[in-house]
Amino acid sequence: MREATSPGRPVPGELNVLVWHLHGSWTTSFVQGGHRYLLPTLPEGGQWGRGRCGRDWPDTAVEVPADRLRDTDVDVVVLQRPEELDLCERWLGRRPGTDVPAVYVEHNTPREHAATSRHPVADRDDIVLAHVTHFNELMWDNGRAPTTVIDHGIVDPGYRYTGELERAAVLVNEPVRRGRMVGTDLLPVFTEVAPVDLYGMGLAGLAIDGVTPVGDLGQEALHREMARRRVYVHTARWTSLGLSLLEAMHLGMPPVVLACTEAAVAVPEEAGFVSTDVTRLAAAVRTLLAEPERAARMGKSAREHALAHYGLAAFLRNWDALLERVLS
Repeated sequence: MREATSPGRPVPGELNVLVWHLHGSWTTSFVQGGHRYLLPTLPEGGQWGRGRCGRDWPDTAVEVPADRLRDTDVDVVVLQRPEELDLCERWLGRRPGTDVPAVYVEHNTPREHAATSRHPVADRDDIVLAHVTHFNELMWDNGRAPTTVIDHGIVDPGYRYTGELERAAVLVNEPVRRGRMVGTDLLPVFTEVAPVDLYGMGLAGLAIDGVTPVGDLGQEALHREMARRRVYVHTARWTSLGLSLLEAMHLGMPPVVLACTEAAVAVPEEAGFVSTDVTRLAAAVRTLLAEPERAARMGKSAREHALAHYGLAAFLRNWDALLERVLS
């Protein structure tokens, strides 16, 4: 076993970490660390083998064909879906948690019942279950799995806010398919007070008066265009803490947020509006459109809070500490 090093002081290439490219924004942050990140590829790509998928990531994020993983040195596996337990065993020839150290990252809230859903690794005490929010850790039945919480960390896009356009920005992937879960039904409430520009994947079939489906932009263009809008509206009812919200706060946008899941505690009073009363949130959007100086002031507070609580450095330090823990 390799000798443990001090938490938060990674050496480039120190560990070979097998991780699937599932959530683009989360993986973008994760691969900024000081290790070598092995990203499985398949000839057909798809959800199990998309590799880097053209992302502008460090050279230490390395694509590895799935059929070569068995002959690849892997120090630790970072799992994110139940199916990866079997994939890991088949592709590596080693059982995660038993033959190779493993961490399971839970990105999502329980899909069915909020307080009684049992986690897929709840019966395993050899795999650390890392939740991305305290809300997730609280709601899942984690069984005997050892748990920890590592808050999100964002690659800082910089302060971009101009708020020059009296419009609201919303970022939701697949709003038609996901419906109430991401608050698609709430969009008409906000269009009564502001035109809404909707960003994200899977917008085909969305037809709501007052909503302009912009689509899936590259990250640079997305950040630039979002920051031109006066306010960011976060409509998700039942997802984990959306990285889009944290990115908007990093940009310096004032957020108007449903007080659901971890979002209820992620935005301080001076930085935005948080409520379960949609009428009050719509009124907040109207206020921010009418008071650009207040919007800019709140956006700066949002950015300060996001940098302090969801910065990249702390995220990477916490992951280094966890990887050392599972290896020791």
